[in-house]
Amino acid sequence: MTVPIPTVTVVDYGRGNLFSIRRAFEEVGAKVVLTDNPQTIAEAPRLVLPGVGAFGDAMAELGRRELLPVLKAYAASGKPLLGICVGMQILFDAGEEFGEHDGLGLLPGRVSPIPDRDEAGRRLKVPHIGWNRLSIGSGAADPLLAGLGHDSQCYFVHSFAARPGDLSNCLAETEYGGHRLTAAVRRDNVWGFQFHPEKSGPTGLSIVSNFSALEAA
Repeated sequence: MTVPIPTVTVVDYGRGNLFSIRRAFEEVGAKVVLTDNPQTIAEAPRLVLPGVGAFGDAMAELGRRELLPVLKAYAASGKPLLGICVGMQILFDAGEEFGEHDGLGLLPGRVSPIPDRDEAGRRLKVPHIGWNRLSIGSGAADPLLAGLGHDSQCYFVHSFAARPGDLSNCLAETEYGGHRLTAAVRRDNVWGFQFHPEKSGPTGLSIVSNFSALEAA
């Protein structure tokens, strides 16, 4: 019996590290479609929304390509949607990077700067760059985090962090300078990771593989 190859569609809007994302999903056996075509996005069985750069810039580019209503409709469809890095941040109601900007509003909350002082008042280097441990709380039973140990390390690059309005949406955190930063979120069929699974070694590939196996809710 032939096992069907899972298809993962990645939104190509000029604001994501597409090569690394594509390579990671292909590494776990998925077929990857890169597109900004609204119909192709709407028909995707699984959708990844990447993102690098600034919150407002990402939203503006999605708006310019008329993809904002498409993404909101996709989230309402029940099919799996994963936001990565800035792609996770814009899932929230608003962001504060270079002014106040509306997000997609798929998760309650906002995105604010990482504090530039640690708990002792010492200068903290921002952005937060490098490997850091995931603190998996309620996310231990989540299908995307299945099989991850409590010492799992992931790769982060960010100056802003999500502050979920509903704490039950937070799957995992990471600690930086004594501050607990949101690392992974979920609301129904919508997931978001602040770290880069495509750059997070075996842990990231496990997450990528788990996402490739998801079916519509």
